[in-house]
Amino acid sequence: MFLLNAFIFVALIFEGYNQGVLGSVSGTPGFIEMADIGSDGVVTNSTKQGGLAAAYYFGAMFGAFIGGWVGDRYGRKVGVFIGAWQSVVGGALQAGSVNSDMFICARVLTGLGMGFVMAIVPPWISELSQAHDRGSNFSFIFIANFLGVTIANWINFGVRSSEVQFRWRFPLGFMCVPVFINAVTVMFLPESPRWLMAHDRRDEAVEILCKVRGDILPTDPSIQGELEQLHAIVEASKHPRNSYVNLFLGGRHSGTLHLGRRAMLGFALQQIQQWCGIVAIVTWSSRLFALAGFDEVKSLWMAGLVNTLGIFGTAAAGVIIDRIGRRMSLLVSFVIQGIALFVVAGLIKASEDYAGTNLSKSETLGQGAASFVFIYLWFFCMFNIVPTWLYGTEIWPQDVRAKGYSFTILGWAIGCGMTTFLIPIMLSSIGWYTFIFFGTMNAVVLPIIYFFYVEPAGHSLEEVNLLFTSDSPFFQRNVEEYDRRVAAAGGNTAVAARRLMEEVEGIFANDDEMLEKNNKLKVEDVEIS
Repeated sequence: MFLLNAFIFVALIFEGYNQGVLGSVSGTPGFIEMADIGSDGVVTNSTKQGGLAAAYYFGAMFGAFIGGWVGDRYGRKVGVFIGAWQSVVGGALQAGSVNSDMFICARVLTGLGMGFVMAIVPPWISELSQAHDRGSNFSFIFIANFLGVTIANWINFGVRSSEVQFRWRFPLGFMCVPVFINAVTVMFLPESPRWLMAHDRRDEAVEILCKVRGDILPTDPSIQGELEQLHAIVEASKHPRNSYVNLFLGGRHSGTLHLGRRAMLGFALQQIQQWCGIVAIVTWSSRLFALAGFDEVKSLWMAGLVNTLGIFGTAAAGVIIDRIGRRMSLLVSFVIQGIALFVVAGLIKASEDYAGTNLSKSETLGQGAASFVFIYLWFFCMFNIVPTWLYGTEIWPQDVRAKGYSFTILGWAIGCGMTTFLIPIMLSSIGWYTFIFFGTMNAVVLPIIYFFYVEPAGHSLEEVNLLFTSDSPFFQRNVEEYDRRVAAAGGNTAVAARRLMEEVEGIFANDDEMLEKNNKLKVEDVEIS
């Protein structure tokens, strides 16, 4: 697990770096000239600026599904290997771009590769983690995301006085470093035991499970039990309900498993996170601080500092994520984030009002706005980023996890792409009202989380199926159905989960029998006529 976590740590440094680097780079004179988004070092076409940044997520949308398919067909390692090399080439082409067309193509290729990595890697972790430590594992890994953002901001700050071409080409070229490390090391990692079992490589699966569970013997009851589960999962993965087509069509053939609902929940939660204002803080933080009245140097310095705080906030998530659960973490984050953004908007507005009459007071108000940006980011990192990403891996049965998680990546790509595109336009057009909008979005999503999202914390990935058995999408109805089924199984959740799968398979078998009878009747009718 340590080696896999270290590998993913490096992969997410790359993803975080990609999120943080372009907001400042796209405002440098050399980049502005290359991309033709302004003149004399000033951006005049914020729409094109946002589009260049968002192209990365366009590629990730397709990479999520292609990568999920490759990961299931050829293995987790092969899928990540292909995606990593795509990102290496894409990053190099970004740094060497000579016009905006070339840059857009390079961004799409980079995003395509990262879509592969993001679709495959998090489910890989969940398959190897145990129920009690999934949250802490994820919080450790997502520290890397903000470490990547932080590195991007400090590199941009460090090269601010360099030669005009170096100032934007070096930060873009540097993104190749972490993903190159992934590309050359991934084949040395252990493969997913589930994938090995699915491809008749049981001995290798046993060996890997014994190692990641603490070098225990293959005869240990826990290993034998896990192997039995994996065997059942592999058989279930061949079911028609697990195809991409049926998931897209709302979970056909899934019965009381309600796979379509899970796809929507994973997709929507990522959309919710991206529309709560985080992209404005991470990607366009230097623009934000400039709006608060800081000069260029201080804006870059503050952008690096606020994202550095994100590393420690994400680390703090490991302390609370498995204690208070995913739902409570998200609810706390949206309340505090919304308040912080409203305060940021009010202080920026007041700072602008005093800029012409009382410069000292204007600067003080701008500093106040900056302090609430720090508060926002701390609570986002401590209570929001980990449960949002973790949730999309926890809610799926193992036989369809990689495919199901593709919907989470799709939500992330669309949400990030849209907000990355719109935020520079919003900051240029409506200024501080941008933060009123995102503060309102935090308030809007609270009832959605409260009424519709179940709590997977503390449940094994097999037991989670029981949390989606009600025909109602409401959280409380699903909890009641979960309790009813567990009580009917004498309090044994494993028995309840097995009965659920027998029920679902029985319904599907009956559907097949009915279809076969109908076909026979049609044949007989034809013969009679």
